[in-house]
Amino acid sequence: MRRAAGRGRTFLLAAVAGTAIANNYAIQPALTDVAGQLGVSPSVIGLVPSAALIGCTAGFALLLPLVDQVAPHRLISGQLGVLAAALVLAATAPGAAVLLVAYLVIGATAGVAAQAGSIAGRHAPPERRATAVATVAAGMSAGILLSRLAGGILADALGWRRMLLVFAGLVLLGGIGAARLLPARRPSSSRGYLATLGSLPLLLREHRQLRRSVVCGGLWYFAFNLVWVALSLALGQPPHSLSPTAIGMYSLAGLLGFAALPFTGRLTDRYAPGTVIVASMLVAAAGAVLLAVGLGAPLVTALGLALFDAGCFAAQAANQSRVIALDPARSGSLSSVYLVLYFVLGAVGTALAAPLLDTVGWRGTALVASAALLAAGFVGRTGTRPVRDGAAVGVGRRARCEQG
Repeated sequence: MRRAAGRGRTFLLAAVAGTAIANNYAIQPALTDVAGQLGVSPSVIGLVPSAALIGCTAGFALLLPLVDQVAPHRLISGQLGVLAAALVLAATAPGAAVLLVAYLVIGATAGVAAQAGSIAGRHAPPERRATAVATVAAGMSAGILLSRLAGGILADALGWRRMLLVFAGLVLLGGIGAARLLPARRPSSSRGYLATLGSLPLLLREHRQLRRSVVCGGLWYFAFNLVWVALSLALGQPPHSLSPTAIGMYSLAGLLGFAALPFTGRLTDRYAPGTVIVASMLVAAAGAVLLAVGLGAPLVTALGLALFDAGCFAAQAANQSRVIALDPARSGSLSSVYLVLYFVLGAVGTALAAPLLDTVGWRGTALVASAALLAAGFVGRTGTRPVRDGAAVGVGRRARCEQG
């Protein structure tokens, strides 16, 4: 019964993660309509996705550590309530300024998806930790992959304002479920919130494996953003000249990565995160090579993207489970450091996509991404044994630090 209840909570956290993170992207297909109704230029309304990303990064830095301070049922339900209120504010926004403020809050509270992963990993038995993290990651990936499709359909059928209200209702349902089903016990922490924030940089010095995980994850997220941004630009230019809808259809290739995540979690629990990361990076690098040589062939491109996304998604689940296992009692703080730096390195890939495409062309850009993936596999190869008792590891390290 306890295992069934635990799995039920994990599936709830996966649904919460997917529903929450989807709100960063669902409005994107309707941005032209939003600009027209609010009477602003496309360049102004184009700041909405940027506001969501800035808010999400701030949420990782400032709100994710609350996992170590607040009871899960109170933390998740409270943030989902704020997210729902921000969606209502966006749906009723009279102008672009209010909409941008709303999306800063939406982005910050949508980061509850990362909190869900940390909570799932902390409360799962050590032998099922990676499976729990991968299940939540699958929910988050589904939310990202399907959000634009669902948002576009609802916006066409109901208008963008009512579409946001539908998402607000779904978020509230998740909040009610979280309040009723998630653990009510407050984490035992000797640090206050401000002290926890101040200790975040010290975690990088304390945990060598955290530093390796940041570099490893940052390399493949750099490659992931580099490929997807450059791909969109390359397919929109001659000789391909595809429409935005046709380019967007390629994102469905990522469903393979979504489907592979639960299997990846079981492999990580059975073997070791380092082993899974190396194998995943080899798969992703093979996908990048296919993309480099087969952009003119839709089937080859789709296969390349499927392998590329599957490898990146699988490695992320294994890497995050390794980060949480360093010290489950501080999983929120560890995940905060990891994800903030992970997003920073990914943003570098986004920024370099257009210049690299102009300088070395699509093939050269895809090969740069492939090299980054192989480097990530090399960095992530350590950790040949599964971590069975991360709490003991964390306590032992803290004790050594206090003694020495």
